[in-house]
Amino acid sequence: MSVWFYLFLIVLCLSIFLILKIIIMKNEINNIGKSISSIINTDNLITISTNDSELKKLANVLNKSLKNLRQLELEYKNGNQELKSSITNISHDLRTPLTAIRGYLDLMDNDNLTDKQINYLKTIDSKVKDLTELTEQLFDFSKTLDIQNELKKENVCINDILEDALASFYSLFKASNITPKIKICEEKVVRLINENMLKRIFENIISNAIKYSENDFNVKMYSDGLIEFSNKTDKLDQVSLEKFFCRYYTVRNVKKSNGIGLSIAKQLVDLNNGKIEAEYKNNNLIIKIKF
Repeated sequence: MSVWFYLFLIVLCLSIFLILKIIIMKNEINNIGKSISSIINTDNLITISTNDSELKKLANVLNKSLKNLRQLELEYKNGNQELKSSITNISHDLRTPLTAIRGYLDLMDNDNLTDKQINYLKTIDSKVKDLTELTEQLFDFSKTLDIQNELKKENVCINDILEDALASFYSLFKASNITPKIKICEEKVVRLINENMLKRIFENIISNAIKYSENDFNVKMYSDGLIEFSNKTDKLDQVSLEKFFCRYYTVRNVKKSNGIGLSIAKQLVDLNNGKIEAEYKNNNLIIKIKF
């Protein structure tokens, strides 16, 4: 046999070996990809059946990264829990002295005070109310830190939840001299959503509107799931609007800020795959939600 024939056999064998090697490596890479998808939320690590040194190095690097990621996730969860506990404890600790202060203010006999002293007391009472409200918002925020654990969705009629939310604010509308204009579509709009979260979304938005409103409030709901809340106010500007859903942002030229109510509403809307946005046109604040 000629030398060329032997060379051909050698090249053929090498080619077959390389092809098999590539097939094995490709299968192992696919297995690694599947392993990552299946063990990402477990304590397992990536294992491979080949003795290829480079694939072993890759598996070791990925396993090291998985361990670091799980450690960071654990630290994040523990930190979140500690933060939630601290916030809850602080809000509880603030409630007691604030309640006591309000009680002593109520016991004050205004008949024996000068007009100046009465004005001072009114100012103190107003500030205590503001601090009490902020404490409640702080407590509300602590409950949102692990809110994803509550995310159990079901088919919910949005019309019914919106009507119930508006009805629950009847006394506050009356106390604020607001006669809301409500227009809700007759078609039932049903979405896969968390009912308790939907209630909180509406409550936070309506509560915020009452704070900002200048004796008007409008609600429109369309058959495609779009809901518009609007009210007149001259206390906003474009800068305020751009940060409207930011946590703890305060609109400086209003007596009562939106606090974290709208930030929580946005978070809940996002968790339910909805969309929320705010517009400010012709002194009208318009908040749009769609699921």
